[in-house]
Amino acid sequence: QDFVPIKEIRDGVAILKDGSLRMVLIASSINFALKSPDEQMGILMQYQDFLNSLDFSVQIVLESRRLDINPYLKTLEDRLKEQSNDLIKVQTREYIAFIKNFTESVNIMTKSFFIVIPYEVTILQAGSGSFLSKLIGRGKDSGYSEEVLKQFQEHKTQLEQRAQVVEQGLSRSGIRIAQLGTEELVELYFKIFNPGESEVPNLGGIVTPPMTSN
Repeated sequence: QDFVPIKEIRDGVAILKDGSLRMVLIASSINFALKSPDEQMGILMQYQDFLNSLDFSVQIVLESRRLDINPYLKTLEDRLKEQSNDLIKVQTREYIAFIKNFTESVNIMTKSFFIVIPYEVTILQAGSGSFLSKLIGRGKDSGYSEEVLKQFQEHKTQLEQRAQVVEQGLSRSGIRIAQLGTEELVELYFKIFNPGESEVPNLGGIVTPPMTSN
């Protein structure tokens, strides 16, 4: 965790070690190739309008990950044990063998699309006694003061307003948006920093309950 730039994750917001905040949205996809030329042009124009309407930066991330087929195979094997019909048992065994052979010879990938919305604390806000200085200097076991709680909520409100702008802009192109919660953020960041791991451990040093005051 010393090499991870995240200090805490609270209320669906990632707080980085420099005091800046990040909110992550997951976006649906559209099959652009199946659209008619007029529909494709309309989508491109709406996306262009969305980009031109932004007065803040965003990061668009495409995550491509090999599909873990083991949970599906385990479900099939459990149903095979419960099956009493001999014919269906044979068909199920053949289907399991087919899925195993197919996934071993072909990489089946899943793709996820994310939009990262930043909120940077300005230089004027980052002075002595500010949210940034109090957040960085806060010990792991100490609580938040009412002032820090208020400042965090104000910054989170700014992030939520930016998220609404992104959602409204992309919805015109037929893209659906949803904000990631705390647990979903933990899973996302853990898998990014640990691509070979499938189980997410208890990250008590980073994940914290909703922000409360002393």
